[in-house]
Amino acid sequence: MAAKTTLNAKNLEALGAARLAELLIEVSTGSALAKRRLRLELAGAQSPKEAAREIAKRLSTIATARARIGWRSRKGLVADLDGQLQAIARLSPQDPTEALALTWRLLQIAPSIFRRCEDTGGTVVAVFHRACALLGELAPRDRPEALAEEVLEALQENLDGQYDPLIPCLAPALGAVGLAHLKTLVQALPVPSGASDLATRTRRAIVRMALQDIADVQGDVDAFISQYGPAHLAQPQIATEIAQRLVTQGRLTEALEALDRAAPGDAPWAEARLAVLEALGRQPEAQAFRLDRFRQGLSAAPLRAYLKKLPDFEDIDAEERELSYVAAHPDPILALDFLIQWPDLPRAAALVLRQSLDGDRYEVLTPAAEALSDRFPLSATLALRAMIGFTLGAGRSARYPHAARHLTHAAEIAPHVEDWQGHPSHEVYAAGLRRDHARKAGFWRALG
Repeated sequence: MAAKTTLNAKNLEALGAARLAELLIEVSTGSALAKRRLRLELAGAQSPKEAAREIAKRLSTIATARARIGWRSRKGLVADLDGQLQAIARLSPQDPTEALALTWRLLQIAPSIFRRCEDTGGTVVAVFHRACALLGELAPRDRPEALAEEVLEALQENLDGQYDPLIPCLAPALGAVGLAHLKTLVQALPVPSGASDLATRTRRAIVRMALQDIADVQGDVDAFISQYGPAHLAQPQIATEIAQRLVTQGRLTEALEALDRAAPGDAPWAEARLAVLEALGRQPEAQAFRLDRFRQGLSAAPLRAYLKKLPDFEDIDAEERELSYVAAHPDPILALDFLIQWPDLPRAAALVLRQSLDGDRYEVLTPAAEALSDRFPLSATLALRAMIGFTLGAGRSARYPHAARHLTHAAEIAPHVEDWQGHPSHEVYAAGLRRDHARKAGFWRALG
């Protein structure tokens, strides 16, 4: 059972209305967002009309504001917009017509916001996408052609992505009649006379996206594909999207052809191709593809998947063979990174001993030195020395504190090195640094 001091609705109700009102006034002091929320609730308590007036007033204020919205104030903007959207949703049961108009109004203020706000994380545009979802709930079902014309008008203003999910959200309200009418309207959209290259590309992109959304809603994969030219079809991301749609209709061979038309891509493309090969029963090809993906970039995931598919005991020999391939790879840093991550520390240690390493690759060498320190202190030392040597040799003063830490680390593990195998001991190496880099004052200060 929750304690009586736990913050929940039941415990707060026990304080009584008067005390809660005092607390709300106290809490809202200094918070414009909280005050706006309270005023909105008071307006709603009076009548739906008052609530609608308060929402419209706030949306107008946001639309006409000119101040730049930085990253610190972006969170408050999102909370404000979300608050208005929630208020519209609460208004909708009492006045659905007004709620619908206010939702459109909220979406229409997007350009004024994006002119003064960078939305690198997508949190602002996500509010407008939620507004599109609310439109889907509120839009009447009895006027599909008129709704299609409203959608077309909105899409032509979709320069910031605020209307990206509009067609899927409104598909139930549009129905077959509205979608067909919208398709005709979109196809008839002219490119403005004398338009710039950017305007022309923008209009074409709007048309293509709209026709593809309509095709998706109608389940017409061929119509979706028809919006892409050969250059688009060669892009792995687009090929993956097409293949996924073909797979849902059981057109597996065509899905594989779509993927193979594209240049080899990243993980989603590879996963889609593997899924299609497996669905077609072409397991040997899928295994060969996994092995090829592993060898191309020394990626662990394809190798693990490849080994998992092998019969018992065959995987042991196969793993040994492929790890030997890694150890002999022409890019020692790539190979070292793989062996540390796998992990195969004995092979990683042996690689460090026989290869000259690029000391600029600290993002690989630092974790490698950490991983090798306990069991392979000489290899760890050589990784540390590679970074120290590069930093001091290139005069990278910003890295001097890191190089100092590497030298300290090397000193700590030096007593555990039983055989230096022809490499100078730590004392000899440190003395050489004193001699060759005596003028690197920032490094010696960092060393302490």
